[in-house]
Amino acid sequence: MKNYHLIISTPEGNVFDGDAAMLTVRGSEGDLAILAGHVPFITAVKECEGSIVFSDNTERQAKIGGGILTVSNNVTTLLTSSFNFKDQ
Repeated sequence: MKNYHLIISTPEGNVFDGDAAMLTVRGSEGDLAILAGHVPFITAVKECEGSIVFSDNTERQAKIGGGILTVSNNVTTLLTSSFNFKDQ
């Protein structure tokens, strides 16, 4: 898979800022996956269990609070109330 720049930010600061191959979250209209080259997009994000597939093809699950997701120019930004990797 191709990679894109992913930024995940909470009120405490950036949780992740680097390359990813896929992000899965629950948007306002249901589950969605963001891949490289996704069309510009904005949606509300509901509290959910999501995941990131990293550039080395490893995957980590996370508990995600509500927030906003934007995709523009191969950069995806998730502004969320909380983000915790499950294995931490």
